[in-house]
Amino acid sequence: MGVDLREIVKPKKTTLEHLSGRTVAVDAYNALYQFLSIIRGQTGEPLMDSEGKVTSHLSGLFYRNLNLLTLGIRAVYVLDGKPPEMKRVEIERRRAARQEAIVMYERALERGDVESAKKYASATSIMKDYMIDDTKKILTLLGIPYIEAPSEGEATAAELCQKGIVTDVASQDYDSLLFGAKRLIRNLTISGRRKLPGKNAFINLEPEEVELHAVLSELQLSREQLIDVAILLGTDFNPDGFEKVGPKTALKHIRTYGKLEKIPQLQEQLKQINFNAIREIFLHPEVSKVSEIKWGRPDIEGIVNFLCGQKDFSEERVRSALQRLEEREESKSESLEKWFS
Repeated sequence: MGVDLREIVKPKKTTLEHLSGRTVAVDAYNALYQFLSIIRGQTGEPLMDSEGKVTSHLSGLFYRNLNLLTLGIRAVYVLDGKPPEMKRVEIERRRAARQEAIVMYERALERGDVESAKKYASATSIMKDYMIDDTKKILTLLGIPYIEAPSEGEATAAELCQKGIVTDVASQDYDSLLFGAKRLIRNLTISGRRKLPGKNAFINLEPEEVELHAVLSELQLSREQLIDVAILLGTDFNPDGFEKVGPKTALKHIRTYGKLEKIPQLQEQLKQINFNAIREIFLHPEVSKVSEIKWGRPDIEGIVNFLCGQKDFSEERVRSALQRLEEREESKSESLEKWFS
């Protein structure tokens, strides 16, 4: 879910071309769920291989990362580790929502309501162990590094950004800002033309850029105060937030009183949550200790053997995509050597 700051944080539109030369820590699970949700068949079913294993995530990882590479954007994927105990309620809520969506999807298919089936299908995605193994495999073959975080992937991604090891964090959630990422990129892995669920209409999703220092300056808050605003609205660690407190009210409260515990009208609600523990998760999270990231060369034949030989991808399409990467580099009179020097 992540905290919803859309009403008070205004991203700037950007383009993938403008992001050329950037190094981006991608919130891997966030991206994978987006691929699993969006890349589906005519009735909402995920892409699968001949063994019935889902391959939607592989399609997204392969084609999107080739596109990023051709544009001069280098990604490193950060995988979640063990979630904090305080996230248990939110995890159970997501699991229940998925089960309900699965039931509604199957019912829609039974009555032949394809549009409703597609809508519910996007909420049925389940991450399985083999999908993580597949993710590590294709990233390695593409020469793209990944990091296994001890806990929240966004926290480690934000740490990499704070230290200057990467320039940006890519995620759909605003939590990266709470963890201290200097710059957040939204829609990096899902930009493009997208159909609106349940409607015969399309939108063009464009990458968005959010700079932490600009957000704090505009809102007249410190990072610690922004975390308090988030706690009022509801985070993954207190998903219900505070009753009758929306974004503008939360912002007003923190601007007026400075911190959560000084808001007089919320004292009873404050007794019901461990807000100091939530602050600690954002301010001092458990993160991977990384000092350097290295990218490798794409293993062309290894990619073809894995995707086409094992996962039933079209060899013609895969080789064509890889060829376009090479051709675009040649057309700019550059070679892939620039990535690995």
